[in-house]
Amino acid sequence: MTLSLTSTQVLAGAGVLLALFVVWRFGARKARRAAEAARTGIGVVSLAGRVLFTGAAFTGVQWLVITHPGNPTLLLVVLGVPNLITAHVLTRAMTVTSLDNPRRGGGRR
Repeated sequence: MTLSLTSTQVLAGAGVLLALFVVWRFGARKARRAAEAARTGIGVVSLAGRVLFTGAAFTGVQWLVITHPGNPTLLLVVLGVPNLITAHVLTRAMTVTSLDNPRRGGGRR
């Protein structure tokens, strides 16, 4: 069985393969961008949930200690520890020294 193709048929076949490759690459890039956008959105929602839960826990403990007075040391600890945690978190957030974005192309530079 011999296969005889004209140069036009070979070029048409190569063009179809090239078009499929370009469409495949475009789809992969689009999917990667969509996944990155979804990850970013989920991270923000997750962070907001953790912040609200932690704030509610601190508020609940403080309310409990304030409404049942009797031990001034416990009152100072309950009111002071959240301030220390907040100061630590804000200090770290304000002194970011590196970017979280990965480099393109991979590998070290």
